[in-house]
Amino acid sequence: MTEASRSESGPSLGPSVAEILESHVGGSGSPTRTARSVADAIDARADDGTWLSTVPRAELLSAAAELERRPGARGLPLYGVPFGVKDSIDVAGVSTTLSCPDYAYVADRTAPVVQRLLDAGALYVGKTNLDQFATGLNGTRTPYTIPRSVYGGEMISGGSSSGSAVAVALGQVPFAVATDTAGSGRVPAALNGVVGYKPSRGLISTVGLVPACKSLDCITLMAGCIGDVDRVMSVVTGRDDADPWSRSPGASFTGDVIRVGLPPVAELEFFGDDSMRAAHLAFRARLAHGGFPFDIEIVEVSPAPFLAAGELLYAGPWVAERLVVFGEFLAGHPDAIHPVVRDILRSGLRYSAVDAFAALQELQELRSEVGRLWGSMDVLIVPTIGRTFTVDEVLDQPIDCNTMLGHYTHFGNLLDLLGVAVPQGHTDDGRPHSAMVLGNALSDDVVLQFAAALLDEPRDRAPVISMITDTERISTWPTP
Repeated sequence: MTEASRSESGPSLGPSVAEILESHVGGSGSPTRTARSVADAIDARADDGTWLSTVPRAELLSAAAELERRPGARGLPLYGVPFGVKDSIDVAGVSTTLSCPDYAYVADRTAPVVQRLLDAGALYVGKTNLDQFATGLNGTRTPYTIPRSVYGGEMISGGSSSGSAVAVALGQVPFAVATDTAGSGRVPAALNGVVGYKPSRGLISTVGLVPACKSLDCITLMAGCIGDVDRVMSVVTGRDDADPWSRSPGASFTGDVIRVGLPPVAELEFFGDDSMRAAHLAFRARLAHGGFPFDIEIVEVSPAPFLAAGELLYAGPWVAERLVVFGEFLAGHPDAIHPVVRDILRSGLRYSAVDAFAALQELQELRSEVGRLWGSMDVLIVPTIGRTFTVDEVLDQPIDCNTMLGHYTHFGNLLDLLGVAVPQGHTDDGRPHSAMVLGNALSDDVVLQFAAALLDEPRDRAPVISMITDTERISTWPTP
């Protein structure tokens, strides 16, 4: 894509979580007024591909009014804050479609991540669109309306968490629950100018998520700022014995220096997008000027072992892991599956157990190499995406475009990293530029600290992480 339409200039974020809470508790607003505003905003856009289902207006307003009447509700940490949920995550009584109508089922239980939000007083608004079976990074692999980026110009929304990013970027909800197996949360965040946070795997329970690749899946957040990420994470983080990948958070950031890994410019890839290259290099030049609330030390780090790991995801046997969940449906209902997704699933049939073990051994060698690199840096910064695409470009070359979109994200979960897509302005032709801050597993607080600094957000304390079990109720929000 060479020129973006000026008819839409980017995200139009609504009030933050903190601002909504202040209005609800202070009396200048209320959950009912907020719910009405959300319903109005969604209705005004009609079917733009953002939502696959929403709570009917009357039911949403009724839920908000019931919350207002609940004793002690004003003390809840997300009192009346609206949110969306990617339609691969279960909400009891609501259809989970994974953007495939013939696969759809009505969930009988709510995923723990959603239940924690509801218990914290948040208002569930609806299910957001996605690339079918969470297979793709572009947002076009859906039988429903294909969403577009808020930057216009027929730019793709990114995927698979397409609707989640667009809903936040349009200001319809302040945050949305998404997923990220290979970049599905970070790529659409980059293409819509919002924050996409993929935490360390295991910090948020994946119970109630229909797996794409169960050993790699991660529930993530879309938000307008790091402050909102912190507030929501304090609610949804917690061990879950029903999730075998569940684990506790790492240490908080307490240092004065963050060592920043930067790849040599010659090893960065922008796939011919000179404007994106210029924007990223200008961003890197700003890093050198400092101005952060901590000192930084820049270290040159080759991205080669990271990228080598990323190549294993779709050029290796991990694609076969998708057949654990979708193999039977593929065999019985092939015509119900999006053609590109169907071809990707079928490609997993060619791998053997020998291929899987060989790839696991290769990945372990790369993990060891990358592990040594973390000894010299605390965060690694790369572009979130190297270039953008229009919908037509992706439809014309669905695999090649998708591979380019995942160049800097595919390796994340394979190497057990966390990452934040941080919006950093525009290219000279008006398209979004996003930098990605990566960290080793369980270094979330360091990464979020650096991401907040890039957005010039104050973050003076480590977030309080909730360790509440599914049977306990959240009753207070810690005072900053």
